[in-house]
Amino acid sequence: MPVSKAKKEGVLNELKTIIKDAGSVVFINFHGLTTNETTGVRKELKSKGVEYTVAKKTLTRKALTEQKIPGDMPEFLGELGVVYGKDSIDPAREVYSFEKKLENKLSILGGIFEGKFMNKSEMTTIAQIPSLQTLHGQFVNLINSPIQGFVMALSEIAKGKTS
Repeated sequence: MPVSKAKKEGVLNELKTIIKDAGSVVFINFHGLTTNETTGVRKELKSKGVEYTVAKKTLTRKALTEQKIPGDMPEFLGELGVVYGKDSIDPAREVYSFEKKLENKLSILGGIFEGKFMNKSEMTTIAQIPSLQTLHGQFVNLINSPIQGFVMALSEIAKGKTS
């Protein structure tokens, strides 16, 4: 059943708003996902502050073209899903985790990061960046390591002098 022109305009405006306001956007192919899997993906994404919508490829291309985003627009193969959020890394990271869980049912096609189009491999690389909390932990551990080594060396010296 064809979609009315008014409804297409509404979807187009929604896509433009998503692209303009989101910290990053990830385009996914969700071929083969069951209804239960789709519902589970939506719920988990929403709990992490990430949104997921399905859009027609032609309307998505039109919205992207009108936004004049630099770079090469990714090729949209299969069913197209648009995952977006205020955070610049969370959408890609969350989709990547589902890509590993739901083998061959969901895959990253590309995206928009820092106002530029990114291809599949670039978005996958972005998705693998650890969370800010993990990076803070790694940084503290890196700073603490030499201090801890120094304290242990002093402790061994002290043990040697007392015996």
